[in-house]
Amino acid sequence: MSKLSDEDYRSIPLNATLALAALVVIIAGMKVGADLLVPLLLAVFIVVVCTSPVQWLHRCGLSRRMSALITLLVLVGFISLIGLLVVNSFSTFVEALPDIETRLYEHYWDLLNALASHGLAIDPDQLSSMFAMEENGSWVATLLGEIGSLLMQGSIVALLVIFMLFETLNFRDKVSRALENPAPSLERFSEFSLTLKRYLAVKTVISLATGVLVWLSCLLVGVEFPLLWGVLAFALNFIPNIGSALAAIPPVLLLLVSQDGGVLQALLLASAYLVINFILGNLIEPRVMGQALGLSTFVAFLSLVVWGWVFGTAGMLLSVVLTMTLKIALDSHPQTRWIAHLLGPGKQRNVQMRRPGDARRPPWKRGEWAKREESDA
Repeated sequence: MSKLSDEDYRSIPLNATLALAALVVIIAGMKVGADLLVPLLLAVFIVVVCTSPVQWLHRCGLSRRMSALITLLVLVGFISLIGLLVVNSFSTFVEALPDIETRLYEHYWDLLNALASHGLAIDPDQLSSMFAMEENGSWVATLLGEIGSLLMQGSIVALLVIFMLFETLNFRDKVSRALENPAPSLERFSEFSLTLKRYLAVKTVISLATGVLVWLSCLLVGVEFPLLWGVLAFALNFIPNIGSALAAIPPVLLLLVSQDGGVLQALLLASAYLVINFILGNLIEPRVMGQALGLSTFVAFLSLVVWGWVFGTAGMLLSVVLTMTLKIALDSHPQTRWIAHLLGPGKQRNVQMRRPGDARRPPWKRGEWAKREESDA
């Protein structure tokens, strides 16, 4: 027995090296195939969120295909409405952009003069190129090209969502026929999908509430293009730590240089952003999700860096979602659950255990699984 233990102990460095090499190969492959993986991952997360209304409509008496069709129609209608409003607001923003650049240029020179009056010498020729409208006209064409690429990617994501949502209707039957003993795999997959759906639903609702509150705050303060800033706050709320700060910079800066704004209005809007994100991000979201669906601050920031490097901007938006998906998947298997604990926030609430394997079950399913086990017994 001691000889086997020595062999196992000696094999730890080899196994760790092989695992690290496999991780490097996987990350390199994801970085090379980012153009393919990003639309696929977006489609997967959208389908996971859409499965809940599909199941609810099916429980109401509709067929699975009809439930999926109604869900898709509602989703397409909602996204189309928001898209039209955002495009209209963005076109107005582009039309007003030359005037905004002129005001920024004036404030830029005022700032240089104020610094020069206090004895701080700054070469204006090096900094003025950042604001020179003659040299920066090319960025509009680049922005339009990015928008065209975004529309193409959106079309691919939409098609993937349609096919994948209908494919999930018979997924359990396919797994049951493919595996010799499908019960353990289906149980693990059910726990994983339920936890992931709950996390994505809560995160989406919190981000949507953030966007709505930011939109209302911009309307009340009087900043231009409030819908555009609300959609921006909704999207960047998925980025941990710095997303909310990045979403607040454009409207606060615009309000600071606008004719109807000023320092007081800009501070008021910045305070509104701070209050909204503090209440929703630090008070409501942890209570709704619970400690089991949390990440440590270091892991959240590290995921932002890693996924941003692998997938670019889309990786930054999906960093927490991807890391939480990985954590939930690791937590669903006993041999990898220790890694999930390392990714968590640390101290968690004590949960009353009914069964030895009950800890890995989602909190809202523990009672159901306990009753099912008691009935089987």
